[in-house]
Parts: sequence; structure tokens; C-alpha cells
Amino acid sequence: MLTFIFFLGYHLLQAQIVSLNDQEIKALKASILNDPPAKKAYLAFQKSTAAYLDELPNPIDTIRTEGLLKGDPRKEKTKLSLADMNKMFSLALAYRLTGDQKYLDKSILFLKAWANTNHSKGDPIDDTNLDKAVEAYDLIKTAIPQSEKKQIDQWLIETALAEMNSKRMKPGRATAINNWNAHRLKEVGEIGYALNNPEFITWATENLKSHININLYPDGTSLDFKQRDAMHYHLYDLEPLAKLAIMIDRAKGGNFYNYQSPKGSSIKKSVEWLLPYVTGEKQHEEYVNTTVKFDRDRAKNNEPGFATGTLFEPKLAVPLLTLAVYFDPSLLETLEKFQGSVSIATIADGIKHINGAAK
Repeated sequence: MLTFIFFLGYHLLQAQIVSLNDQEIKALKASILNDPPAKKAYLAFQKSTAAYLDELPNPIDTIRTEGLLKGDPRKEKTKLSLADMNKMFSLALAYRLTGDQKYLDKSILFLKAWANTNHSKGDPIDDTNLDKAVEAYDLIKTAIPQSEKKQIDQWLIETALAEMNSKRMKPGRATAINNWNAHRLKEVGEIGYALNNPEFITWATENLKSHININLYPDGTSLDFKQRDAMHYHLYDLEPLAKLAIMIDRAKGGNFYNYQSPKGSSIKKSVEWLLPYVTGEKQHEEYVNTTVKFDRDRAKNNEPGFATGTLFEPKLAVPLLTLAVYFDPSLLETLEKFQGSVSIATIADGIKHINGAAK
């Protein structure tokens, strides 16, 4: 199934960078029509998305996830609101697949509700949850009436500016060079490409170079792995970097996956360093030597996966591998070993990475 997705043959058109462009939507429709697993996934998607038509948005003014333990009322309230992300994305994708106006109208309703309510405080760990909103916007931006589009644009602009001007970006702050910054760059970059904003795109691209130099090491390890002693955080740093690298490459802005910093570090090296732990050749006990109190607090709170000494679970690398395949098709064989149930979102991501895998 994944092989079919990644090696469909056509040339990528640069209509949309963050989401699927017209040719990719066409390929997704063909996959749904011709491939039984894709058809099955679409029927499930169709049913759940139709149910969203009867739901109302539940935006939150301030996203609160970072630094909070599971069960914290602020985090739980945010979790309920963030269910809107998948809803607005699914509605936007349903519109692109069917052309049915009701899906467009409902997706716009969700986006507007968040634009009118949500305000970034410049915390990238919170704002990284907005990915699906940006993707939803990018999918339907040419169909949004100008008066409504202006409100949504302003929300996205304010979010990007909050990240760029955040006090957490100041030199000397750990959050200026650790996984926080990886998510910050990805958020500003995806908003930049969704809005076609050269200032945001340039800022994200230039800062990506310095982040690769400071955060990643020539041996493939990362600052986050050293600090947290956890593959979980190595992945959490690399995923947004790979996602941003894909956007830059799709926009013909260069290959930042293979880019080597002055000290010899690269995203590619850091992915390859991880692979023996994914294939099972090596194992790692998570958080044994973490220097961060929050990791120990989560362990005491009995949060799944955060107990000191928990063995790294290879399937947690699937999101990163799905991104990395764009630049390195040889990873597809490893990725397919973890293939489980296939969703339309999974298929869409695969199709979006065809051009990279076919290079």
C-alpha cells in the first residue's frame, strides 16, 4: 500500500506547499478509486467527516499544553478544544475531494471561530498544535471569501509574529536552541508558505541553518537527546525540522534535509543515527539521565511512556520516517514494517511526498 502511494508517477505542481496541490488531490482521488485499502479508508473518513457538519467549533483563547501534567484542568480543556483541528482539516479535505460547498462552509466556520478567539503567547509547544488548522487553510484558501479570509490571515500573521518576537527566542535561553525552536521554525515557515509571506519564509529558512548547527551534532545525536536522554525528544526535535525541510524543498528553496552545517551536522545524519533503535539492532532506556525536572514529574504522575527506564518503542519513529522518506526513499522498507491501519490522512501525506521519493 505505501509503495503504491509513494511511487505514483507524476510531476509535482507548486500550487500549494503546506497541503496538497491540485495534482496531488487528483492522485488521492485515483488512489481512492483504484486501491481497495484507500477506498476503505475513504469510506471511514467520509462517515466521520459528515458527522462534523452537525458540530460547532470549540475554540480556546489560549492553548495550554506545555509544561502541564496529564490531568491538569487547563491541559484537559485545551485537549477538548484541539479536537477542532482534525475536524477543520477533514472538512477542508472533503471539500477538495468532493467539491461539496457544505464542507467548505463548515471548515471556514471552524477557522473563523479560532481566528476570532485564539491568541498566541509565543509558546511553540502550544502553537505546534495548530498544524492542521494551517493545512486546512492552505487546502481551501483560494475558495474562502475575501472578507472571511482577511480575518483568518490576520490570526495566522499574529501567531507567526508572536513566535518570532517571543521572549523565549532571546539568546541565552534554552528554548532558543532546543526542540522549542524546531517547532517555532516549523510554525513560522508553514504560516509563511500558506500565506506566501516572504518575510516569514526567509526568517524560518535562515534560522533553520543556525538551528541545525547548534542543535544537531555531527555524530547524529541532538542537544535534546543529550539533555533528556530520550529518543522521544530526539524525534520531537527532528519531526518539525523534517516537515519544514519538505516545505522548503517543495517551494524549490533547497534541500535542508541533506544540508550540512559548518560543524558537519545535518537532519539526515540525525535520522540515520536513530535507525538502529528503530530496527531493533539497539535499544535505549528512556529518561535515565535526564536533566529536566518535568520528565521526572511526568514519571511520578504515571504518564504512559515517561517512566524512567522505559524502553524506546520503535513505532514512535513512524511520523518521522514518513517525512524522511520524502528525501530518502530507501527508508520506505523500514517504514513499511510498521504499517498498520491506513487512514486518508496517511495516504494524503504519502501522496504529498511522492515528488521527493521519485527524485
